[in-house]
Amino acid sequence: MSVDLPARIPLREAVAPADGLIEGPRVLRDPRGTYELFRLRPLGRVIGAEIDGVDLREPLTPELREELNHALLEWKVLFFRDQDITSAQQRAFAAHWGELETNPFIPKGDDDAVTRFERTAAMPGYENIWHVDVTWRPSPALGSVLRLIEVPPVGGDTMWADMAAAYDNLPEDVRARIDGLTAVHDYLPGFDRFSDPALLAQWQDQFPPVEHPVVRTHPETGRRTLFVNQAFTTHIVGMDRDESDRLLRYLFLQAHTPEFQVRFSWRPNSVAFWDNRATQHYAVNDYHPHVRIAERVAIAGDRPF
Repeated sequence: MSVDLPARIPLREAVAPADGLIEGPRVLRDPRGTYELFRLRPLGRVIGAEIDGVDLREPLTPELREELNHALLEWKVLFFRDQDITSAQQRAFAAHWGELETNPFIPKGDDDAVTRFERTAAMPGYENIWHVDVTWRPSPALGSVLRLIEVPPVGGDTMWADMAAAYDNLPEDVRARIDGLTAVHDYLPGFDRFSDPALLAQWQDQFPPVEHPVVRTHPETGRRTLFVNQAFTTHIVGMDRDESDRLLRYLFLQAHTPEFQVRFSWRPNSVAFWDNRATQHYAVNDYHPHVRIAERVAIAGDRPF
């Protein structure tokens, strides 16, 4: 016996603008791993976890360093609460992952390896753009350790996005198009609106524009990671400028997907340690004119491939 199905009601023609984010399920890998030397509490599905049971005032044993590194690779950013540490102890912790690097464009703390972000009514924050630190270097930072010293009464959160998840969820034709491409990174776009022109000019010869893969391979996990960011990436090599701008706008937009993000609310003596090779981050600037003071130590990285 056949059943007559109702005819589909005709709909008017309506097409959303191309090259935007598309609704629907996301491909999200579940991190794996067990930890014996501390307690780990995930804050997001694919990125961000709080670590309990580690005192950053104390040197790390090789076993603890290895287990923390495993957690970092899986969760991309680790958070530590109630860590009343000095700048020297912050540096000592970061140094377990390699040589520390300086940044000539940001005020210093106790020494050149410590950058100090002191935001006041007279000096509001300008890190509220999705970015990867120092991609204008030939070898961008491996990671950073950030410590909040003074927290505003409300606001001032930081967000991180998993750029491996962002790459996994690109349409297949987009992944095929961007694999093998390189893009130019330059410090000027990220600093020219807020820095002394004389300071910027001083470093032009030492930090010329550099090229990095649009998609890098993580040197430890092997995962493919989207590696362009709105603060420092200027154009794709060998592509017409209009086409490059359109493609980059689309790729920049991927960090805005909440399923790939974690948001952390700071308290005094909170510490965040993130993998700069696998993430982007955004400092939410919703606290002005209140004071927010942070110090960061960055770990030198390798050349992306």
